[in-house]
Amino acid sequence: MSNLSVIAGKSSEDVAKKLSRKIKANFVKSQIRVFEDGESKITLNGKISKKKSIVVQSIYPPVDTNLLQALSLISKAKETSSEVIAVIPYMGYARQDREFLPGEIVTMKVLGKLFKGAGASKIIAVDIHSMIGFKHFSIKTKNVSAIPELVQYFKKLSLKNPLVVSPDQGGKERAKEFAKELGSEYIALEKKRDRKTGKVQIKTKNLDEVTNRDLILVDDMISTGGSIVKATQFLKKQKCKKVYVACTHALLMNDAEKRIREAGVTKIISANTIPGKTSIVDISNTIAKAI
Repeated sequence: MSNLSVIAGKSSEDVAKKLSRKIKANFVKSQIRVFEDGESKITLNGKISKKKSIVVQSIYPPVDTNLLQALSLISKAKETSSEVIAVIPYMGYARQDREFLPGEIVTMKVLGKLFKGAGASKIIAVDIHSMIGFKHFSIKTKNVSAIPELVQYFKKLSLKNPLVVSPDQGGKERAKEFAKELGSEYIALEKKRDRKTGKVQIKTKNLDEVTNRDLILVDDMISTGGSIVKATQFLKKQKCKKVYVACTHALLMNDAEKRIREAGVTKIISANTIPGKTSIVDISNTIAKAI
């Protein structure tokens, strides 16, 4: 019997299966039964190692359901294993890492207590929205990046003088890292978001450097796609060539994919932290190295 077990949450079965092969671990599948009232009943199929278990579960919509399932899997693993590592490819609630407006609850602080309480000794996330969130955790944490794997995909495309673009100043470092791996230049647009309404405005004026170039809009996550749509519409007016979107987490809520394509994006490429049509870049190798 292996000294390692990979326990697959329903939200990340594909990543967990690939990871178990790479690290030569026992694969433990979870079966979920959801009752009429919304409660989940989880049954595990497979041998759990006494030494170390790795629970793999992304916390994407339904966020609270997937979170509770992750905590339940960790708790069950801890009953047998002396060490439990929680791999959370997409960390839900990561945007709630500080009190932006008076009275707001810092949910990441709550998550820090929950994961520790459930029995996790370490958390591994992929491109967490902000490292500030992990400051609320008293257990070990590690953030790994999907950028090298995403860049490898783009290197296979025949792009015309590519330019990496961040849709906002907050993602400038991400765009810089992506461009360095790709061997290209990068720029960051300036946007303004209304904290109450969520509406986005591009403040950047004319850009000569995008003319006749293929662009790669890089972001950590796409939820409703508002920022990407606004950025694409602006960039298209600057007479660029094709616009591609590269992101780690493609949530793509409420017809976001359709609206992004209608704005003029040629293709959306994301990692498999969240399963979907655009999730064509596998990050299990990056997670295996981190473990």
